[in-house]
Amino acid sequence: MTTTTENPVAPGAVASGAPDAAPGVPTPPGPPSSGRRRPGGSGQPAGAERPRRGVPRGGRAVVDVLVLAGAVLAALTPLLPVYGGSVLLAPVVGGVVLGAAAGVLSAWARWSTPVTTAVLLAVTVVLGGPLATPDQTVGGVVPTLASIVSVVRGSVLGWKDVLTLQPPLGGSGWLLVPPYLLAVVGTAVAVRLALGSGRAAPAAALLPPVVLAGAVLLGTHTTVAPVAVGTAIAVVLLVWASWRSGRLRARRPVALVLLVALAGGAGVAAGTAVESNRDRYVLRDALLPPFDPRDYASPLSAFRKYVKDDDTVELFTVQGLPAGARVRLATFDRFDGVVWNVAGDGSSRASGQFRRVGEVVSEQAVEEADAVEASGTGGERAEVQVQVDGLSGVWLPTVGDAVSVRFDDTEAQSRLRFNDATGAAVLTGGLDEGLTYTLDAVVPAEPDDEQLGSAAGSALDLPEPQGVPDAVSTAAGDAAREAETPAQVARALEQALSERGFFSHGRTDQGDYPSLSGHGADRVATLLGGDLMVGDDEQYASAMALMAREMGLPARVVMGFVPGDDEDAAATPDAPLDPDAPVVVTGADVHAWVEIAFEGYGWVTFDPTPPESQTPQDEQETSQADPEPQVAQPPPPPAPPVDPPADDTDQPQTQDGEDESALAVWQRIALGVAAGSGLLLVLLAPFLVIAGLKARRRRRRRRDPVPVNRVVGGWQEVLDLATDLRRDVDPVATRREGARSLDRAFTTAPEPEEGRRRKRPAPVPAGPTPAGVEAGAAVVALADRADAAVFSAAAPTTADAREYWAEVDRTLASMRAATPRKQRWRGRVTTRSLRRSERRRAAAAADRARRSVPDGREKRGTRGRRARRADGADG
Repeated sequence: MTTTTENPVAPGAVASGAPDAAPGVPTPPGPPSSGRRRPGGSGQPAGAERPRRGVPRGGRAVVDVLVLAGAVLAALTPLLPVYGGSVLLAPVVGGVVLGAAAGVLSAWARWSTPVTTAVLLAVTVVLGGPLATPDQTVGGVVPTLASIVSVVRGSVLGWKDVLTLQPPLGGSGWLLVPPYLLAVVGTAVAVRLALGSGRAAPAAALLPPVVLAGAVLLGTHTTVAPVAVGTAIAVVLLVWASWRSGRLRARRPVALVLLVALAGGAGVAAGTAVESNRDRYVLRDALLPPFDPRDYASPLSAFRKYVKDDDTVELFTVQGLPAGARVRLATFDRFDGVVWNVAGDGSSRASGQFRRVGEVVSEQAVEEADAVEASGTGGERAEVQVQVDGLSGVWLPTVGDAVSVRFDDTEAQSRLRFNDATGAAVLTGGLDEGLTYTLDAVVPAEPDDEQLGSAAGSALDLPEPQGVPDAVSTAAGDAAREAETPAQVARALEQALSERGFFSHGRTDQGDYPSLSGHGADRVATLLGGDLMVGDDEQYASAMALMAREMGLPARVVMGFVPGDDEDAAATPDAPLDPDAPVVVTGADVHAWVEIAFEGYGWVTFDPTPPESQTPQDEQETSQADPEPQVAQPPPPPAPPVDPPADDTDQPQTQDGEDESALAVWQRIALGVAAGSGLLLVLLAPFLVIAGLKARRRRRRRRDPVPVNRVVGGWQEVLDLATDLRRDVDPVATRREGARSLDRAFTTAPEPEEGRRRKRPAPVPAGPTPAGVEAGAAVVALADRADAAVFSAAAPTTADAREYWAEVDRTLASMRAATPRKQRWRGRVTTRSLRRSERRRAAAAADRARRSVPDGREKRGTRGRRARRADGADG
């Protein structure tokens, strides 16, 4: 008789499918090797050692980081013309380095997506100060609360500013935040994908083209070596992706050459197409500046208001203003019969279209200023500092042809708008007292009549004046009867008004001759057709501009200030003035003049206003010195003097409400609260999403219409919490097996995680804690009740399901109480149970498929029984 000796099987081992041991060789200790792969795991046998965490070692990781970082840097080159060159280097290079470091650290620590997102957001916001908003930091290095708020606001508002401001933008405010975010996020995601495990590593090659597309949309029609950039990105990324996917073999030279040729050809073709097509689509072409100056009253209507204030109100202070230079406030080229205003209806060179600019007005302005400075002719370049005091409204004082406007307040810099046709600037929201800014401008040299010679008027598209009185054409024809050239016509009009007219602000309480304010058609008709020509800059500038238009000359009215233009000061030239000394500008310095455009010379200034000393009271002496038969003798002043209206009669004056400053304070407080709340919401967003998904899963289980499904869902809630607390249960174990496993887990000390280094050994509890014993017993009781509900002949009722869920809530509380605080809080924000649920369902489906044979019969043996128990575990 033959005796067969069987090898002993370790307790708990599955005999089916186990490898045969050699006769006489004892079974080694440890978990049995059943040949079954871990569900949802790495595909290794259950007893195999888990791979250690960390990034790919050796040269492969270095190549991945260098290739992807360099590709992202190349992808951001279309933004160089937008910002003006070197100002973009710090945020882009720093952002790429920061993103690469974040991706490497995330891969090394094997952080989940929510944790990686939260860490990347925090680091990006804090370190964005030195890199993207250095003017808000301490010494350009140490981040501050202001720099953090600026980065957060720039991440929301910066994209709009980049698209609406005219390049080059410079580096003021939060304008550098968008390219900084593109560099950080693009590099971090690409490096994390490349260094992660799985087949998603080659997909990292898609991130640099995505960044390139974003840079092109934010860019301009100016390109930066598109052929070289496109070819380099295409060749490097395609070869790298093929190498990382394992499809590139050095032993296949033909395939390698074809691959490089294909990538290079695609890059050259794409770059050539971009370079040849200057009309490529950019987002800034689809956006229009939102500011409309026609929503505000014409500043020329408030001329008498400035005169009334005289020198009692300090409007602003200028420093560095060249001698004889004028300060421009607003320029008007449209007359509607009532007021002069800007033409914002598209009928002219868009004098009412104000675009957003950065520190630099335009590249053309910079080139022209450099040419003037290099040649030493054509004008004087100056840097003027301005501090606003009592000046209100939206119009910003400027000097000459502005090259750049730099504000000390970054918030004010974002509100700057500029008009290229007139050289005027506005500040949306109005001027604030104490506002300071620096102007880099060129004060053009004024040509004399000999230089102008026979130069013709420029062919400009200016709007036709409306409601012009007949007295304008009559006066213009009489004044320019003997003029032969356009320059002589303009000078004749200027002299006719300045020599035949009289000056008066109409302040009868101070002894002025009566003179009404306004510059509309009625007031101009009274000035030119009345018995006495008397007025001030407002009336004379309006009259000459209309007369020049009647003579075919392109003319416009300018309102501004001429500091130091005082006849009393001019009479005492013995007191030299320091050109670098601050000059206080008051209402006494307000003036209005006319500019006429000539071919080859641009806009030339004309002053038609008579001298302030030329008043009607002095008319008799003036007539004896220089008799003019055309000038009528002034009538004697009326006995009761007529008080002129304090404000303009043609245009209602704007009321400076006292609540604007208070409203601005509340707005700033609200913006600060919103910025802080937005930062907190951005940081908490990943965790709120995880909590919402878990709450939705729990609500769906608890409200299932079938009571038995509610019971099964309650048990699944216990298993999910155990997974989040790192008390894993075999997905194919029965409920009782899982409950006993959890009972042992809560009554024994947890083993340290594999691959995690500890600075010091964790303390080992002396024995089971009362909370752990309570949690283990509660879990076992829940498993028994769930089995009874599922396998009982009588189906559970709704009341049974409700009572079971009440017990589930108490059990979950016991499980949390038996878990250390740090691990408990980590369990609330982890995604382990969300990911494990998907793998558990996949494993159960695979087991159900394996327990069926081709003829439909169920497998027998141990594996069949475990499959049936898995069905019971899933309910």
